[in-house]
Amino acid sequence: MHGKEPVLPQLEPLSANRLDTLRHDFDANKSNRMAMNAVTTAGINNVARNYDRARLLQRRFSTVVDNGEATHQDHSGRCWLFSSLNVARFVAKKNMSLKEFEFSQNYAMYFDKLERINYFMQDMAGLIRAGEPVDSRLFQHMLHDVMGDGGQWTMAMNIYKKYGAVPKSLFPETESSKNTSEMNTQLRRLLHTAVAHMQDNPNEIDEIIARTVEDGHRMLTIHLGEPPKSFHWEWTDADGAFHRDGEITPVEFWNKYVGSADLDSYVCLVDDPRKEHAKGTKIGIEHLGNVAGGDPTEYLNVPIEFMKDCVRTILVEQGIPVWFGADCHPMMDRQDGAWATDLFEYGEVYGVDFDMDKEQRVRFADSAMNHAMAFVGVDVDNDGTTTRRWRVENSWGTKIADKGYFTMADDWFDQYVFEVAVPKAMLPEEYRKALGEPATMLPAWDPMGALA
Repeated sequence: MHGKEPVLPQLEPLSANRLDTLRHDFDANKSNRMAMNAVTTAGINNVARNYDRARLLQRRFSTVVDNGEATHQDHSGRCWLFSSLNVARFVAKKNMSLKEFEFSQNYAMYFDKLERINYFMQDMAGLIRAGEPVDSRLFQHMLHDVMGDGGQWTMAMNIYKKYGAVPKSLFPETESSKNTSEMNTQLRRLLHTAVAHMQDNPNEIDEIIARTVEDGHRMLTIHLGEPPKSFHWEWTDADGAFHRDGEITPVEFWNKYVGSADLDSYVCLVDDPRKEHAKGTKIGIEHLGNVAGGDPTEYLNVPIEFMKDCVRTILVEQGIPVWFGADCHPMMDRQDGAWATDLFEYGEVYGVDFDMDKEQRVRFADSAMNHAMAFVGVDVDNDGTTTRRWRVENSWGTKIADKGYFTMADDWFDQYVFEVAVPKAMLPEEYRKALGEPATMLPAWDPMGALA
């Protein structure tokens, strides 16, 4: 133990008399029993679903960016890779005059995980050399958070800049790319073992890092296959014309067919609603990254209305999808593909007032970014600026929603969207100046570091 023994609060037991009172009060209210009968039979979402809100949420938009058939991340947390590649594939399809095309998400994940093994090992080595206690909050957070599937826009761009991309047909999905849980468990065990060895043998840290990267590379290749260093690319475009590039590397392929969009220069805007983090300033997350030497994961904290204006402008004027991160679960009808802040009336069913605002939900661990998607449409009012609803390209397949495309009410954007990636050129001078300032660094466990 470290220091004095903590004084635990005296907890009051739930007494039999109190339980009898709770039962009596529940039974005395006929609405409670009706709610119980309905929810136990049909489930809470079917009972709480706001019928009028659901039927009145229109699926029409004044601007739509057609990005083809929705993709499917299967049983994996690769939404940030799928959604960023969905933006990229729109550009590639346009440049190659293709109606349908998909990048290999397996290829991107392979190199993300390989880079993350190296990043994590060197990061943990730094903590060990600095004498960070094994039972510290930071050390334990790093161990528990390692080798998940989630990521950020900047992390995706780090991969594409260094390794490029390949067509999905040339590096397809595997059982482990579609169902990542067991692979991640084994990789996590590898890294935990390596950290334990570094802690016990600080004079051998460099050798342990090198051996672990080698072992991780072997394991990834066994699970995901060996990615191509180059490939022969040929295709038939939408007009029936045949094209042949000959042999090309993944980096050359990315630069040739996506480079025109300059996606790797995009800026990540975030809405951190906590008052102590001023709008118009840059924030970053300690220890969050994937490629050693790559761009750091940083955001410009801006008002949600500015984020909306940027997304609307890109969709209407540039006609390209926009990557974003959100807390996707609240008020979501997954099957119908809809989000609205009043889509479910849970409080009315339970007799409970869920009254936290966005800032409170972030502060008290009720909300954080957990999913990335792409905006591909918006409905703008006749004034040309007021947004009413949004069309979203998800990566959950074509069997739900509008063949995989969701509809988001404008009020839901305000409450549950946290991040968007936009061209730096869109920013006013004061924001571009702020990008040149050092970021306020937040701890590794801060909710703004949550991964999609």
